Amino acid sequence: MALFSRRPASTPLDGVDAVLADLDGVVYAGPGALPYAIESLNEAGETRRLGYITNNASRRDATVAEHLRDLGLTRTRPEDVVTSPQAAMRLLRERVTPGSTVLVVGGDGLVFELERAGYVVTRSAEDAPAAVVQGFAPEVGWQQLAEAAYALATPEEDGGIPWIATNTDWTIPQSRGIAPGNGTLVSAVHTAVGRLAVVAGKPERPIFDEAVARFGASAPLFIGDRLDTDIAGAQTAGIPSVLVLTGVDRPKHVLAAPPTSRPTFILGDLRELHEPYPETTVRGDTTSVGGASVRIDGPDIHIVSAGDRPIDLVRAGAAAIWATGRAIYGFRVPEELYADPFHRP
Repeated sequence: MALFSRRPASTPLDGVDAVLADLDGVVYAGPGALPYAIESLNEAGETRRLGYITNNASRRDATVAEHLRDLGLTRTRPEDVVTSPQAAMRLLRERVTPGSTVLVVGGDGLVFELERAGYVVTRSAEDAPAAVVQGFAPEVGWQQLAEAAYALATPEEDGGIPWIATNTDWTIPQSRGIAPGNGTLVSAVHTAVGRLAVVAGKPERPIFDEAVARFGASAPLFIGDRLDTDIAGAQTAGIPSVLVLTGVDRPKHVLAAPPTSRPTFILGDLRELHEPYPETTVRGDTTSVGGASVRIDGPDIHIVSAGDRPIDLVRAGAAAIWATGRAIYGFRVPEELYADPFHRP
């Protein structure tokens, strides 16, 4: 894994020609910027392409770009923002001819992309839609979910219409905490109709493929805050990844990450993009990163040295556990190893 093979003096940005950043939990939580995110991304963008990938389907790319400019990412343009509704249009065009009527569950960002792609938008199953496209918006409620269920009552294999979800994030970071995301709303419809949606956004490939193609990236790096969507999606797309501990997933989730969603780099905040990433070394049963060392003795994990940087202890613990090939529940883990001094909303 790249986590164990980078040169000691290299930063996560070395050799990268495009930085692709998630938004919620990476750049901002709610309307406000997360600490150090803006200045760190501006610095990264001075010498490489800077783009944004978001599963949030509630806003247009131009609205997102304006928000980012207001936060201090002053060079951001609408075309720098890749949204899950844009990825959903890729999937929809493969299944439904433009000009067809599509039932939308979601907000302005999704409606805008459907109309820009040439589809007629409806909110009612009585309009005989050719597909249902579902995305997150704060105003989505029972009525919209019910209309989707009515339209999707017949399974697709029995002649029913396609169902595309922009994303299935279970949660979304907000300034007041962690709130339900689009995955909970998609699950409500699934429970009603017994069908599964085709997913366009992370962790599926369409949104990553769209970003890499749009930015002409040959050596991209993706930054996210969620293992199950951001990091798993980047891994599926073959893109090195950063997990930053400013959003949803915490140190305990990192330690328990399955092989399909392990980041290349683990950062406490985005300042560390520009810092040398310490080498992981293994001597016998002891794994060290920086001044932190962890030893595994059968089912017991021992902290040999906590070091002076909490992030290095997380890195050492993760590297040690991952290298065993064993699941986290097979270990007795000291609380200090998954302590959480890192910023979160």
